[in-house]
Amino acid sequence: MENGVINPPAPSSIRKIITVASIAAGIQFGWALQLSLLTPYVQTLGVPHTWAAFIWLCGPISGLLVQPIVGYNSDRCTSRFGRRRPFILAGAASVSIAVFLIGFAKDIGHHAGDSLEKPTKPRAVAIFVIGFWILDVANNMLQGPCRALLADLSANDHKKMRTANGWFSFFMAVGNVLGYAAGSYPHLYKIFPFTKTIACDIYCANLKSCFTIDIVILILVTVTAVTTVKESPFTKQVDEDETKQASPFVGEIVSAFKSLKKPMWILLLVTCLNWIAWFPFLLFDTDWMGTEVYGGKVKGNVHEVKIYGDGVRAGSFGLMINSIVLGLTSLVLEPVGRLIGGVKNVWAIVNFILCACLASTVFITKVAEAWRQHAGPVLAHPPANVQGSALAVFGILGIPLAVTYSIPFALASIYCSSSGGGQGLSLGVLNMSIVIPQMFISVISGPLDDAFGGGNLPAFVFGSIAAAVSALLAILALPNPPKQVSLSPGMGGH
Repeated sequence: MENGVINPPAPSSIRKIITVASIAAGIQFGWALQLSLLTPYVQTLGVPHTWAAFIWLCGPISGLLVQPIVGYNSDRCTSRFGRRRPFILAGAASVSIAVFLIGFAKDIGHHAGDSLEKPTKPRAVAIFVIGFWILDVANNMLQGPCRALLADLSANDHKKMRTANGWFSFFMAVGNVLGYAAGSYPHLYKIFPFTKTIACDIYCANLKSCFTIDIVILILVTVTAVTTVKESPFTKQVDEDETKQASPFVGEIVSAFKSLKKPMWILLLVTCLNWIAWFPFLLFDTDWMGTEVYGGKVKGNVHEVKIYGDGVRAGSFGLMINSIVLGLTSLVLEPVGRLIGGVKNVWAIVNFILCACLASTVFITKVAEAWRQHAGPVLAHPPANVQGSALAVFGILGIPLAVTYSIPFALASIYCSSSGGGQGLSLGVLNMSIVIPQMFISVISGPLDDAFGGGNLPAFVFGSIAAAVSALLAILALPNPPKQVSLSPGMGGH
């Protein structure tokens, strides 16, 4: 101990790091299901497309409030089980409860009095919203302490930290692939026959089956991690500053913002615009496939609903391709960055790619609509060139997404290092520039789409414009970090 501070232990073994990092697969499996299936699902409950985006407000709100609060308190938790593991267990248990409520919302609503004949099911909507908000709060409660535990196990060894983050990213990709694969398989409910009920059709039964698998995976990896990786109990310092005790969390955040230098403010602006570009597509990508590309309807005759479901599953398959490209791209970011002149050039180029891909959704949609006009009144799957183009957009978007998940976080740690706040505080500040634009898009995307005749294209075009502005700012205003700092963590460290 030095100056009242407990010296960190030696770095843990790579086996323990991999065990803890594997929790990311369970987290991301559920997140993949949220992105691919829940927007279409909530519309089957009778929530209009215009209002569906408002439900997604819970994610950014919980990210804005829960993650920094949980992170701050886990730093100071004095449980005999350690600082992080109690929060990880509580988060995993809450996720399991939440996905049960979401998956069984129609059944619970029906038993509570919802009519099968009426298109809107208010009780099911209420159960779904409660479960959805619990899920996002629980995800933030689980993910923050999990990342913090990896940092604890690395014991301030930078090589181990890069290795730990690399494994965490790897398991995120694994969870994405598994989640999107499960979401794109139309007969998963046959493995769990109890999921199909009088109130829950095949699409709903598939969703319940996916979440059942998610619960099993998450419990398995979480229990394995918390029982095999031990923590030393944390002892509070007795000479803490009384001023900080009065308002510790708010005081540290305010102090962090006051100490921000110009590069960090530019980073926050570029990140904000970047997420304004991303969030419309992340919200409505599978709905775009089902509605605009395939021409199906959430509510219509049996054939129209089936075509919509086929499109949503195709979108889930596209998201699986996206995750594979994301994982492969993350392994080559650093050498590519050296080749093309630094981090800001990488970020600018991929933001232009994001801009082009979002804009191309308009062209793909118009081609699909033109084909349906000539194909006749009976709906069928769009031709192979339309399906291939749409899936190509999903795949190509894996490249800018890999950069979005890595470069902003690396730069935040670099730019904030002089403030003395450390990685947790810098990432907390960065998180605000991510969740605030998500809240903005959640509020405006539905009304924006509705104002231009419905559909998803207006929000996608808005995102394309934001991506272009973000790319220009990255080139013209964002400074490069020191050359010796790694852009993306590798699996084996550097």
